[in-house]
Amino acid sequence: MENRFLPFSFETNRPFDIACLGRLAVDLYGQTQGVGLEKTPAFSKYLGGSSANIALGTARLGLKSAMISRVGDEQMGQYLVDTLAFEGCDTSQIIKDKERLTGLVFLALKDQERFPLLFYRRDCADMAICEDDIKEDFIKDCKALLITGTHLSQETVLKASRKALYLAKKHNTKTILDIDYRPVLWGLTSTGDGETRYIASNEVSQHLQNQLPLFDLIIGTEEEFMIAGGVENDLIASLKAVRNITKAVLVLKIGALGCQILDENIPDNLDSLPIFKGEQVEVLNVLGAGDAFASGLIYGLMIGKNYQESAKIANICGAIVVSRHACSAEMPTPIELAYWLEKSSNGETRPDLDEQLQHLHRVTCPRPNWQELCVLAFDHRSQFEELVIKQGKSTKKIDELKTLVFNALEEVEIEHPNLQGKLGILADNTYAKQVLANASERTPAWWVGRPVELPGSRPLSFDRTDSLGSTLSAIPLQQTIKCLVFYHPDDNIEMRLEQEKRLLELYEAVRKSGHELLLEIIYPPEIAENTLNNVDKDNDSAILRTICRLYNIGIKPQWWKLADLRKQNWDELAKIIERYDPFCRGVVLLGLNQTEEALIAQFKNANNSIVKGFMIGRTVWQKPLEDYLSGTINSQNAKNQIKNNFIRLAQAWLNRKS
Repeated sequence: MENRFLPFSFETNRPFDIACLGRLAVDLYGQTQGVGLEKTPAFSKYLGGSSANIALGTARLGLKSAMISRVGDEQMGQYLVDTLAFEGCDTSQIIKDKERLTGLVFLALKDQERFPLLFYRRDCADMAICEDDIKEDFIKDCKALLITGTHLSQETVLKASRKALYLAKKHNTKTILDIDYRPVLWGLTSTGDGETRYIASNEVSQHLQNQLPLFDLIIGTEEEFMIAGGVENDLIASLKAVRNITKAVLVLKIGALGCQILDENIPDNLDSLPIFKGEQVEVLNVLGAGDAFASGLIYGLMIGKNYQESAKIANICGAIVVSRHACSAEMPTPIELAYWLEKSSNGETRPDLDEQLQHLHRVTCPRPNWQELCVLAFDHRSQFEELVIKQGKSTKKIDELKTLVFNALEEVEIEHPNLQGKLGILADNTYAKQVLANASERTPAWWVGRPVELPGSRPLSFDRTDSLGSTLSAIPLQQTIKCLVFYHPDDNIEMRLEQEKRLLELYEAVRKSGHELLLEIIYPPEIAENTLNNVDKDNDSAILRTICRLYNIGIKPQWWKLADLRKQNWDELAKIIERYDPFCRGVVLLGLNQTEEALIAQFKNANNSIVKGFMIGRTVWQKPLEDYLSGTINSQNAKNQIKNNFIRLAQAWLNRKS
């Protein structure tokens, strides 16, 4: 089997590898485990719908995928389009329906066997796809077309699907069916019973059989092939019935055991066919396994793998996803897949227990591409309090000051378009709530960071909470979590271990929440003073040891925020980061209220590519705000000074190598 030639000879030189036609909805997955929907208090939002999951899954693996569907002309529809586009999936064939809402699905994780589902799909947008929505020029640009079973179930979507299939046959576009049988979507159960996976129906079987000859590849579970074949409780007879009406390659999913591929006549006993074994994994959520499996199988076939290799990839993708909370968001990347292929070949087959695999998922899924950062930092709290109190003002004035700083950066972007895609802010939720909200909604996007440390705390404490995990759940994922820690590797052992314990708590919290993490390392004031008085002034050695230590205890932030190093030590730091975490985004320079001249000199020194930019505050805004508070200048003059101070630093950073 594994040495035979592939049954598919995909057309080459086409813009798209695969187009997926069908369900495109919002999945709302229960965050708690062990209860049904009626007792689930909170839900997480993801892209959903079997066709959409496969479009995203294949795109994430590197195929050029596209989605053919409809969404409502509203916020949820926009979310789905944005999510697919962000993953690299073409969305040109997604129509915004002004008369219908986007479909919704609620899911609870009751236990390993029961996953209650509730579909809100009555007259939803994706079930309104019609023949006019299917464009011949687009279908002929695709190597393959995938349709899932729901879009064969009703007259309007059936006509659209059949038109797409006929056009695919006309242009030698390979056709794939994922049966994806949901009895509730065929009207066979009560509207509240989305969990039932199989109900025999002669009408549904006959209806499916009318469509099966149009497909080159059909994917399904044992129950799904029984509904397709129409012989209740007899898998072999059902498979033979399917074979009698189609020459398609049949891919039979057999759960945790793996899959079998039937490309010729159906034997009387499936034991005569090889089983491509699945991966062993602790199941968290079985829903989505089939979509991940299909994504991996299609990817394998598209890149020229044989049946055995493609099935191996499909089984790994399915196993990885069932060990995670959601479906679409948990689809693996090529780097995760390559890592696990190597691990499983060595007999290690528990992807749910592998921390490195989870880290690779965090850092290799699509994310904003920040090549350089020029960040205005005004997350300071105690410094702003000191500033206003010194001038006899109320702390209520701080909100106004931070808004003024924010507005100055907005003007920087307008006046200097070369900085678009590089700008960002560090702002706090104590005095800059509205600023954070405004920054997170900007287009083009800004990098946004938000502190969680209690100012000046040592050992580290978190600001206004003893439960960081619950705090992070209220913070938008677009915002990077920033934590300043006063740390030195030569701290006394009790202090160092306490600091590390809190940092590990922080790291675990962001891993669970999905936020990126920026760690800012500053020497404790008493150690910094001693170091400065030391003849060797060996700050760099301690920083390098600190980074190694934190990596060694398992902390891998996306960003480091550090003071300047000697040139050769930037090179050494780059080697350390490459060794421990090659997917780290890099290092940004902190300011420590140094002079503009000193910072510009540091920019020129920090020319290793590991240094991505700066996050500087008081050097930019302190003097203008002091003068504004004292009445020496007005708010417009203060804003202009802040803007000009920042522009000089940003231009110095961009020109540092000239």
